[in-house]
Amino acid sequence: MKVPEIFGENVFNLQVMQEKLPKEVFKSLKKTIDEGRALDPTIAGVVANAMKDWAVEKGATHYTHWFQPMTGITAEKHDSFISPTKDGKVIMEFSGKELVIGESDASSFPNGGVRATFEARGYTAWDPTSFAFIKDGTLCIPTAFLSYGGEVLDKKTPLLKSMAVLNEQALRILRLFGNKTVRHVHTTVGAEQEYFLIDRKMYDARKDLVFSGRTLFGAKPPKGQELEDHYFGPIKLRVSAFMRDLDVELWKLGILAKTKHNEVAPSQHELAPIFTVTNVASDQNQLMMETMKKVASRHGLYCLLHEKPFAGVNGSGKHNNWSMSTDTGLNLLDPGSTPAENGQFMLFLTAVIKAVDEYPDLLRLSVASAGNDHRLGGNEAPPAIVSIFVGEELGEIIDSLVRGVQYKGRKKGVMKLGVDTFPELPKDTTDRNRTSPFAFTGNKFEFRMLGSTFSIAGPNIMINTIVADSLRQFADELEGAKDFNAALHDLVARELKAHKRIIFNGNNYAPEWAEEAEKRGLPNLRTCADALPHFADKKNIELFERNKVFTEREVRSRMEIMLENYSKVLTIEALTMVEMAKKDIYPAVNEYLSELCSAAQSKEQMGGNTKSDRELIQKLSADNEAMYFAAGEIEKLLVDAKEAVGAEASARFFADKVIPAMQRLRAYADEMELNTAKKYWPFPTYGDILFSVS
Repeated sequence: MKVPEIFGENVFNLQVMQEKLPKEVFKSLKKTIDEGRALDPTIAGVVANAMKDWAVEKGATHYTHWFQPMTGITAEKHDSFISPTKDGKVIMEFSGKELVIGESDASSFPNGGVRATFEARGYTAWDPTSFAFIKDGTLCIPTAFLSYGGEVLDKKTPLLKSMAVLNEQALRILRLFGNKTVRHVHTTVGAEQEYFLIDRKMYDARKDLVFSGRTLFGAKPPKGQELEDHYFGPIKLRVSAFMRDLDVELWKLGILAKTKHNEVAPSQHELAPIFTVTNVASDQNQLMMETMKKVASRHGLYCLLHEKPFAGVNGSGKHNNWSMSTDTGLNLLDPGSTPAENGQFMLFLTAVIKAVDEYPDLLRLSVASAGNDHRLGGNEAPPAIVSIFVGEELGEIIDSLVRGVQYKGRKKGVMKLGVDTFPELPKDTTDRNRTSPFAFTGNKFEFRMLGSTFSIAGPNIMINTIVADSLRQFADELEGAKDFNAALHDLVARELKAHKRIIFNGNNYAPEWAEEAEKRGLPNLRTCADALPHFADKKNIELFERNKVFTEREVRSRMEIMLENYSKVLTIEALTMVEMAKKDIYPAVNEYLSELCSAAQSKEQMGGNTKSDRELIQKLSADNEAMYFAAGEIEKLLVDAKEAVGAEASARFFADKVIPAMQRLRAYADEMELNTAKKYWPFPTYGDILFSVS
């Protein structure tokens, strides 16, 4: 297989555009893609026809506007290219209007109250900065999604807005450093994707996996990840075959799948792509997750993307490696090798530190979900307290700047930020801190809090917007400075001193850190119910409106959607637990108890010792009865939950009442699993599932 030949073969990329489009049309479209300029409407028809011809040549019969509603997954409505002719036949047509804008029924998508249910019309609008592609015989056109009244109903539109405002403010900063050649600043992301692969038959035999994506019951097996023998270990043949096929499918779609390996937990793996522009990375990650599930099905496997499908072992995250790059190839978070580059780097670094310290609540709530609540805080997942890791060397440099003293590390010299006087910064001197939520790793920040099912759009909207706001304030101040070098030095030193509390290079799992974070005034938003209401805090609404990313109405609608989703997910999980407990576990344990009682009776008639039998019978009987009543308690709570007024009150009720009841129910069931003969237990155990793929 020649990878360069198949790479991107199903993508209407720049190479295909150059071949299929007239020279002037291609030049105009490329300018839109590279610089974010408005699309010239006069070229849409030419582009549409070329796109259709290319797709039809590759066997496509339909097209769809592929968009990302607030469900967390993608959506598509397929229309064929056929158009009737007078002689009763058909031709294949696709107009510029059909390319640029589409109409979709928006009535059943989450809207958070921004429109009435009967206002069903929705529109999709082509995003030319993300390439169209062919999937399952359909031309997929990445688009934004809006309501009839113009309200934003998707994740792509605000992401593009956040990228635009960061570009605007970053260019202002670069001009201050004398850079007149850069025309555009992109944010870039490499999203590492973790996942579990299990046997499809095991998946089908577990109602909890089918309905909720995670195991709601399950006792710890004799062996988990204690020996750390799965991490980076030899990849099993069946998994290797899956990974090989997955690579090929992703490469055909132009996705830069680069690294694959076994993760820490049994049956857990990871796939990492090469960095690309953020909105493209977001589209591709959604496509990657969909492709993973399809390829797994071909191999008799099921790909679990839930954040915590199994208790007691590592959960799955999605590490969001974020940076800023110019169209000339300059990484703005690379320390560089000259004094001018170092001063520029320190300013952009300071902007990120300031942004994270001022808006940790936005970063925390951007990764809030019912699933991620189970994952955060252990097994290599960072805690709910947002902090920044910069490493020892960079930390010492920052400390020297804050204190106004000479830096006595590897590079000697007075720590001034003048373009001509700032000394060379060390590169790649930071270790990796697996417990840090937001870690600087040499030329990028790794945001490690995302759950594996997440669209990366939401977290990156937050990062882009808060950093852009810091850069805006810096540019406002420096553009009016008489002595740029002196003003630069004073600004960086002042802002680092003001926001140094967010920097923590130690163990984020340590109990002492939670106490220290509280002293520093850092928020500890442990659950979704704690975090999500902060979305509509006054300072956050002002931030989004100031940067034209969200209106107040859009902020409140998204908060409503996320809170409702939290309650809905937990309702499904609770109902599934009740059904499994009453219909599967309770009768199975009773059947085993009948056998135990018969055996004990026979043994007693023969004069045998039945102490152990009576003890086991008593324990199982007590646990089964307690589990039955615990299930009844959950049923009552679900009725009470309907009385909660509003999405926030409902989420709070589930966090405070329903989740503890679910934990009590699970404890009884898991204890019985350890004491029930395997042939009676109604579904596969953790040991069966985690070690079934050979």
